[in-house]
Amino acid sequence: MDRLVAHGYTHCFFVAGGNSMHLLDAARKRMRCIPFVHEVSAAIAAEYFNETQFRKEKRAFVMVTAGPGLTNAVTGIAGAFLESRELLVLGGQVKSIDLATRGLRQRGIQEIDGVSAVRPFTKLARRLESPITGAELDDVLRLTSGGRPGPVFLELCLDTQAREVEDSSSPTSRPQTRTKESIVDHVAHLRELIRESQRPVLLIGGGISRSMKATLIEVLKNTQLPTMTTWNGADRIASDHPMFFGRPNTWGQRSSNILIQQSDLVIALGTRLGLQQTGFNWPEFAPKAKIVQVDIDPAELEKGHPFVYLGICTDANRVLSDMQSLPSQSWTEWLKFAIDVRSSLPLSEHSNSVDPPFVNSYDFVLELSKNVTDSDLIIPCSSGGAFTVMMQAFMQKADQTIITNKGLASMGYGLAGAVGAGLAQPHARVVLVEGDGGFSQNLQELATVSRNHLNLKMFIFANNGYASIRMTQTNYFGGQYLGCDTESGLGFPNWQKLAETYQIQFVELSDKLWRSFEFEKAWSSPDPLLVMVPIDPAQTYFPKISSRVTASGSMESAPLHLMTPDLDEGLSTNVFKYLHT
Repeated sequence: MDRLVAHGYTHCFFVAGGNSMHLLDAARKRMRCIPFVHEVSAAIAAEYFNETQFRKEKRAFVMVTAGPGLTNAVTGIAGAFLESRELLVLGGQVKSIDLATRGLRQRGIQEIDGVSAVRPFTKLARRLESPITGAELDDVLRLTSGGRPGPVFLELCLDTQAREVEDSSSPTSRPQTRTKESIVDHVAHLRELIRESQRPVLLIGGGISRSMKATLIEVLKNTQLPTMTTWNGADRIASDHPMFFGRPNTWGQRSSNILIQQSDLVIALGTRLGLQQTGFNWPEFAPKAKIVQVDIDPAELEKGHPFVYLGICTDANRVLSDMQSLPSQSWTEWLKFAIDVRSSLPLSEHSNSVDPPFVNSYDFVLELSKNVTDSDLIIPCSSGGAFTVMMQAFMQKADQTIITNKGLASMGYGLAGAVGAGLAQPHARVVLVEGDGGFSQNLQELATVSRNHLNLKMFIFANNGYASIRMTQTNYFGGQYLGCDTESGLGFPNWQKLAETYQIQFVELSDKLWRSFEFEKAWSSPDPLLVMVPIDPAQTYFPKISSRVTASGSMESAPLHLMTPDLDEGLSTNVFKYLHT
């Protein structure tokens, strides 16, 4: 624990257990230990806590006991792995002499092989049956944030935890990292591609650090490059920046999808260009463009989709920094076209209109965007209709931090992540938007919210079910619903009574909510607030990429620019100008 403190760890998120008791006893004397109700929430919260700390002033790790403590945390570990985020998990284990051997399923109480369980989605999973040196531990701790970040799991046998050890050495210094190959030639090639381009797009992913925001703005000032972001890179640039042209994605902004499909050069910095980003019909992603991908992981450059014209294996932040010296260039016609496309395609489309007393979720998000401040932490959930709407319609401000987790797309991330963000930034207001289905999966952590007096404003899209699952069953199974809403088997609490149980203020959204004295008082206070947003169960979430079932039974998706519903012929002619040239 002394070693962890030396590496900047200040917080331990845990659920107590007998097989981790010595670890917890050591932690409580050296850092702030915060109990959670469930281990999955502790893991998610630690990921989000660390993600708010781009300068790493403080860090949180997770401590779980053996068996169910570890298996409960698996979803959080997997999510951090897929999003390339640092997460340290310390797990308890039975005494080394009680470990199962010779084919036994279990010998010790609560024993399960945690290392084997999480090895596929950790950078390192290791069991300690005897102590290791401080220098070895230093190397292990660096793995979480070094290279492509990700989770590290150490499982400590109970007798190993209890051993007396002496190690008076100081933490060893971080070794200098060096790129295996010079990127000078690659950057020179990139410069030439930019010079030759007529319709470039700069796509910023989560691999660009939040600490590089000022650098990005300087690059755009010099180059006037039209810029878009992935969902993980959403807070690297303000929505009102003149060079910002949205978030393309399978569930992206229609105008952004249309524009990136007509570019002749895509410079993808710090994004893996996964299928969610390119569309499942990836051969038709940016069909007229040369794609340059800069990623720290060679596997992402070599995976074969999309087709990459130039792959540069290095830290994307380094390339962004080098781009400050690019000469100024003018793309007057392309910029004018991009502005026209953005202005002609609204973020809230008429096809999503609903009747009172329900709230149009897109209009709600646009209104929320106006009411949040630069200093607020924004936590969209990680799946379902609420997440889709937030990432399509939210208009981010320059200094906001937006954190989500889409790689795993697990329900239940929103509340736990918001708790972690709130603990990391106790003086900030944390704004959570979550669906009722996802919120229900971790609603026990309202106890953690209340106990720690977090300034957390929670907006629940209450549509009595799982919106995305309902849409799937509508589109592909003729509306034969099962387990997707209250009418087909799900149960939900009375949200007002639930809030009252935890002494949390409750408000139900109405058209006049934003201007009501009651809401303004709760919104401005440092106390938690639960707001129910009444969403029509039949609410649609357009535009979207549609798929069809082929004769062979497989799925075939439309390319990014052909979103449902179709645009009228005249508008299509205008916004698809370069697709037919």
